[in-house]
Amino acid sequence: MVLEATMIVVDNSESSRNGDYVPSRWDAQADAVNMIFQAKTQANPESSVGLMTMGGKGPEVLVTLTTTDLGKILDGMHRTKIQGHSHLATGIKIAGLALKHRQEKSQRQRIIVFTCSPIREEEAELIKLAKMMKKTNVSVDFVAFGDLAASNTKKLEVFNENVKSGDGSHLAIIPPGPMLISDQLISTPILGGDGTSTRGQDGAASGAEGGGGGDSFEFGVDPSADPELALALRMSMEEERARQEKQEKAKQAASKDKMEGIPEEGGENQPLLDKNGEASGSGGADPSDGKRDEDKDRMDTA
Repeated sequence: MVLEATMIVVDNSESSRNGDYVPSRWDAQADAVNMIFQAKTQANPESSVGLMTMGGKGPEVLVTLTTTDLGKILDGMHRTKIQGHSHLATGIKIAGLALKHRQEKSQRQRIIVFTCSPIREEEAELIKLAKMMKKTNVSVDFVAFGDLAASNTKKLEVFNENVKSGDGSHLAIIPPGPMLISDQLISTPILGGDGTSTRGQDGAASGAEGGGGGDSFEFGVDPSADPELALALRMSMEEERARQEKQEKAKQAASKDKMEGIPEEGGENQPLLDKNGEASGSGGADPSDGKRDEDKDRMDTA
């Protein structure tokens, strides 16, 4: 599987409050971020994923590139405040700098951008940025949802055309619907096209056909029938898994410290031989015992 370093850029602008996507634009992004992290790290355990926002007063890196700690990703999403407008170009530039300073230089560089708000940058600025990303071998994927005005989609298409190198960069436009963004994202080239994720494919097929039992779906719940319940169950499972992993690490660290604090039997400073050349400790003979035995064997000549 491909060894990648991926920075996920989420849109936490005021537009992400809207509820036209289930359960809301922001919560739908959170679920998709969770799914992308799992897909990337399961495809290659040495791949790394980072997280940042591009709304508010300016872009902010929430989690630097990490390989195994899903809890940091979830915590970063929970700490994020929804405010201001998006800074698309600046967010992509900062994500590119984070990838440039990755520890494993053999990892391919990828940025996945979620955008659901109006794009304020001019088309010429985006073209210049796209060419710069292409020059530094950074693939940029867009997940466009929410504000799908013609001006927005045109800017994203122009950016995609100028950054695309082979099959490295993709544009996924997801309209509102009863399904979660994460479930629709699986069938796009960003994840499903290269086979890095198979989560939910059987369930989606069964839901489309209208048949099949509940066992075909994750947790036995059809996301298209009850998307809010499916999202709540999925997020609850991931938070519990992250909590258990953290608890297990703490337990192992405490056990290690306890073992290091136990002194060796007999003490480390006790000499091996006493002053008479005998073995020290319980195995050594007591000189007074020999003296008493000698007194017993002596004949009374009085």
